[in-house]
Amino acid sequence: METKAPKLIATYYRVSTSTQEENQTIQTQISAVKDFADKNGCTIVQEYKDDGWSGDTLARPELDQLRVDAKKKMWEGVLVYDPDRIARRYSYQELVMDELREAGIEVMFVTTPAPKNSEDKILHGVKGLFAEYERAKITERFRMGKIRKVKEGHILTTEALYGYRYTPKKDKVHGYYEINEEEAKVVRMIFKMVGEEGMTLRGVVKRLQELKIRPRKSKRGVWATSTLSTMLRHKGYIGEAHWGKSYAVVAENPTTTEKYRKQKKTSRRDRPEDEWYTIPVPAIIDENLFNKTQEQLTRSKSFSKRNTKNEYLLSGKIWCTCGKRRCGCSPLKGKHLYYRCNNRIHTFPLPKTCDEGGINARIADKLVWQKVSGLMSSPDLLLKQAERWLNSQQSKSQDSIGDIKELEKEISKLKEQDDRYNKAYGEGLLSLDQLREYTLPVRERITAIESQILKVREKGNRIHTLGTPTRKEVENFALKASEKLQNLSFKVKREIVLSTIDKVVGDQTKLQVNGYIPVSHVAFFTEHRYSWSAKRRKEYAI
Repeated sequence: METKAPKLIATYYRVSTSTQEENQTIQTQISAVKDFADKNGCTIVQEYKDDGWSGDTLARPELDQLRVDAKKKMWEGVLVYDPDRIARRYSYQELVMDELREAGIEVMFVTTPAPKNSEDKILHGVKGLFAEYERAKITERFRMGKIRKVKEGHILTTEALYGYRYTPKKDKVHGYYEINEEEAKVVRMIFKMVGEEGMTLRGVVKRLQELKIRPRKSKRGVWATSTLSTMLRHKGYIGEAHWGKSYAVVAENPTTTEKYRKQKKTSRRDRPEDEWYTIPVPAIIDENLFNKTQEQLTRSKSFSKRNTKNEYLLSGKIWCTCGKRRCGCSPLKGKHLYYRCNNRIHTFPLPKTCDEGGINARIADKLVWQKVSGLMSSPDLLLKQAERWLNSQQSKSQDSIGDIKELEKEISKLKEQDDRYNKAYGEGLLSLDQLREYTLPVRERITAIESQILKVREKGNRIHTLGTPTRKEVENFALKASEKLQNLSFKVKREIVLSTIDKVVGDQTKLQVNGYIPVSHVAFFTEHRYSWSAKRRKEYAI
């Protein structure tokens, strides 16, 4: 039976892995979707394709663009090959589909009819829940299968450790390591340089560069000290390879803040050593040399020049004009202190590409501290910035009203989803344990959003009750601040700099300081009315 479909439609495709891309899975989807559109008299006016994106996240560039375009009424409907192409999780599917329906966009699927009424929605939901359950079962089967293979002594890897050649599974023989003699010679050489000659890692890098020995993979064609450090601590070289030492987790402090990330779990966390699996492999070096190397690495770390304690007020906050950080450098055992560009470290052992000289650390620290302390003890600037802060906060309070409305809409959607689970349980389609499993995350999310709304409203109410301090109050504070800032220890000054300065960029001729004075450093004690101590937040631009 033909489905009555909108005339102008968009299509959405997704594949989750590079293997699927290579196997042209997306082309299969496109072919099926276009056949469906032709049979139902639809005209495809826009295509959205997310290649290599997991269905476990909704933060996908093309899906986000589709959701934005839906509100612009650029087309009347969206055609997708299967619901799991939108998302693997049923709750995510419902979120996107409800959003499109609210925008007046019809959602269609090639493999299954889109739900039209309450009964269809329940059946669609049950199908999505079973799909999630089946995916979890497949994941667990893969995990148990890997453990079984590892216990039998099989190597599970995609790329061999440096010094080895990986022979993949063939017929009934599983993958295993073979020594790559050409690379093994380099491994023995590196261990002897450190363990017997006592060389530092940077010395090894320089020696390898002179010998024109390149690593297996490197854009610059030079060895990195981090690569050598990992290699020299790897027990695989004495015949003890390990599997399951760590597991993937979502990064708590990611190095990149990109909106779209194909892989969410980019960090790793170590497991307890008793949970590791040891796999015997051919040894390249003997255990005695390995132990000597570990001892030398420990000694090198304890005697490293970086362990010398010098006082750098702007450490971690100062940058070079070339875009690299500057770090403290203390020639002549600390007689002179400089902030030098890290470019020479990143390019080593190749020639540096930045010619900016070092900045005298004592002079730079003194100038920046005078600026910060001067700002904190200036009544005119404090009063001016307090008024600016209050105006900006009141403006943000108005903007938050729209945010609350969006959050309330999300709560309504989640409550509808919770009701659907309860109806499925009432119909006998879910057990009590399954009901709890699916409703608990939804209810936790509702509670979290309600708490967020409460905090936004409380913040708005607090802003409306605040007032700017009087001129006399600011002058009294500035006088006290001026007295307190005169004889502070380096530790206290460092804490103030860390909380007030975002970034210092400069060379030997000038320094550009960017930052804020957190309100935590400002406590106004009022007379003849109320008193308040502002909470810490970014405020005064330097």
